[in-house]
Formats: sequence, structure tokens, C-alpha cells
Amino acid sequence: MRVPRVLQSGSVGMNMTPMIDVVFLLIIFFLISSHLAKREHHAKLSLPEAQTGIPDELVQRQTVTINVFPDGTWQLAGQSLSLDQLATALASRNKDAGGLLRVRIRTDRTAQYAVVAPILKACVQAKTTDVVFGVFESKSPN
Repeated sequence: MRVPRVLQSGSVGMNMTPMIDVVFLLIIFFLISSHLAKREHHAKLSLPEAQTGIPDELVQRQTVTINVFPDGTWQLAGQSLSLDQLATALASRNKDAGGLLRVRIRTDRTAQYAVVAPILKACVQAKTTDVVFGVFESKSPN
């Protein structure tokens, strides 16, 4: 039996190119996904202030954020949706979360309740009962 020449020379190596390609693809994926997740929480909104509340970090649930802008438009995951599209998207995400979806509404303090009411109705239609509002903690006077 003949021994291959590669083994005779003692230089056996691995091709690292495929592994490097996979690592770069993973890096790009995580950079893009983290950028999209941060974008919905950093929309320029003047949130209302609250005297009391429960910090959101205490309960870990799958959460979607709806941003309500002063002009009355809203966005889910950075996309403007109609009321029907919003209800459908919430129902789908609630089903994926096993009925335990949390909806966080970040609304500008100047937005009218008439803009927020249809969002709450869409949450009810989607059978989502955990709805929270994003607010700033007010500074208590000393």
C-alpha cells in the first residue's frame, strides 16, 4: 500500500476559508439584527412622565413595541401599518408567543387618546392582555 505524499512530508493542514466565511456571516447577521432591535426603541418621542410604575426589566416576556408619533401615525417594528395589518401582526406574534405576548406602547405625550384607542382595540382583537406604556420616571421634588 502506498502512503500519500502529504503524510510523508508531515504537513497536514485544514482549510480555514469556509469557517472564516461563516464567522463573517454571523457577525453581519448579529450587527444588522441588533441595529433593527435598537431602532424601534430609539424613535424620537417625548414620552409622558409617571409618578409610579413597575420597571419593565422585572418580567421577561416576548415584547413588541408600537411607537405612536405626534402626528397620529404609528409603527410596529419600524414599519407603518394600517389598523387591520396591526391587528393581524399582533395576533400572529401572540400565537407565536403562546398567548403571552407583551405589547409596549411608546407614545408621544402630545398624541391624543383617539390615536391610542385603536391600538388598544387591536390588542384586544389579537387576544393580547399584557399592554404596557413606555414612560419617563418623573423626578420627585426634594
